Amino acid sequence: MEISGGIVTGLAGRYATALFELARDGKSIDKVGASLDKLRAALAESADLAALIASPLVGREEALKSVLAVADSLKVDKTTRNFLGVLAKNRRLGQLPNVIRDFGKLAAHHRGEATAEVTSAHPLSAKQVTALKSKLKDKLGRDVAVDLRVDPSILGGLVVRVGSRMIDGSLKTKLDSLALAMKG
Repeated sequence: MEISGGIVTGLAGRYATALFELARDGKSIDKVGASLDKLRAALAESADLAALIASPLVGREEALKSVLAVADSLKVDKTTRNFLGVLAKNRRLGQLPNVIRDFGKLAAHHRGEATAEVTSAHPLSAKQVTALKSKLKDKLGRDVAVDLRVDPSILGGLVVRVGSRMIDGSLKTKLDSLALAMKG
């Protein structure tokens, strides 16, 4: 049985599906999800870690040692630690951010939640995320998992995408629309 069912695609989707199936079979979806959240935060905070996973110049053994040391320092669960080792051995660490995103989609689908990709100009506080989830739940009629991204180029506001629907409340789009109207 294929879990992904079109939810995730490509190389990262295949790795995320494999990790999800391991987590599901081991009854550790939440544990793996929490570990991946730690990794996502570490990648956002550490330019060195981001460079390590993206660099084709880092050899397999060095990448393996480094990523396992990071996993140990972050205290990730055993399944995630082993999975990172597989990514390093297969020279696929560069796929990690996409695997984390796709695992989140699979976990949300498993829990019966919709997934909203939310882009903001600045990181959202926990209170803002909670309020956003509540508004989206009211609008969609079911729980919503959010995949947060920061893109300073939108200047302010939010861009929210749920499936094929997109709500663009970014300041950049509003300014572009105003500029277009003024040319008219």
